[in-house]
Amino acid sequence: MAFVAVAIGVGALATVGTTMYAANQQKKAANAARGDKRTAEAKVEELKRSRQSILNPYRGATDLSSMAKNLSGTMSNPYAELGVATQAAEIQMEQTDIALANTLDTLRATGASAGGATALAQAALQSKKGVSASIESQEAQNEKLKAQGDQVLQSRKQAEEQRMQSVAFSEAQRLQGLDAAGNQYVFQQEENRLNADLDRASGVVTQSQQDIAQANQNQAAIVAGGMSAVGNIVSSGVGALGAMNTPTAQSTASDKRLKKNIEKIGESPSGLNIYSFEYIDNINGKGVYQGVMSDEIPTKAVVVHKDGYDRVDYSKLDVEFKKISNEL
Repeated sequence: MAFVAVAIGVGALATVGTTMYAANQQKKAANAARGDKRTAEAKVEELKRSRQSILNPYRGATDLSSMAKNLSGTMSNPYAELGVATQAAEIQMEQTDIALANTLDTLRATGASAGGATALAQAALQSKKGVSASIESQEAQNEKLKAQGDQVLQSRKQAEEQRMQSVAFSEAQRLQGLDAAGNQYVFQQEENRLNADLDRASGVVTQSQQDIAQANQNQAAIVAGGMSAVGNIVSSGVGALGAMNTPTAQSTASDKRLKKNIEKIGESPSGLNIYSFEYIDNINGKGVYQGVMSDEIPTKAVVVHKDGYDRVDYSKLDVEFKKISNEL
């Protein structure tokens, strides 16, 4: 009986020890998860503090109006300095005068009349008028063509100036747009990286919280399981002790040397004596029992225990072993 009690105690202590160890491991896991959670939370706060200021991608934009030039200084009136080309007219009139003089000399030499000289003079005058008109028409046409050419040239120069200004404006605008887009790109990439770091740190916080909760649940389950296991061990031990104090029908202590207050109360159908008795030592059972004496029954039902006392296998007899009254 003492051995059984010791075994119960050892089993219970072993279970308690195992339970305490497993529960302590879960406690350590929960503490480690809390440490991870605190570290991740600190990282989240650090990342929040390091966030960059909101970027204005157009903060470097400049006024381009200074690139515009006033082209009015390049403009002029192509008709402002029209001139008359008289050299050709003067040459022609000089030639007419020479021809007239030669004709007069001829008339004098030939003795022509005064009327012929007058007619010749009028013809010379008309010739000069025709030459003058021709020269004026030619000069007017030349000046007109020159003015038109100057106008075309100025228009082309102005168009080229405007084209160059347009190219300069477009390039300046393109560069400012690229600068703004570049600033926006750099800002967005930095923001994306920071958000990714925040997501990872927040994920660690969430996972740590889950790990803490799981470790606490595991610890509670381990403790509950350990207590249940100890209870089962104790219950089983108590049952074993009770079984030791309550003899059973098979392999029951039936040696006379273990009994007292022996009285015959009947016989079995096969002629075996049936007795009432009590056990001297309560370890074998308490109260009054009904049974046989091992020295009076067939040997096939008798077993010698290692303690030196006979035990009886009542399954091989026509006698029922039972407790007939509690201890007086």
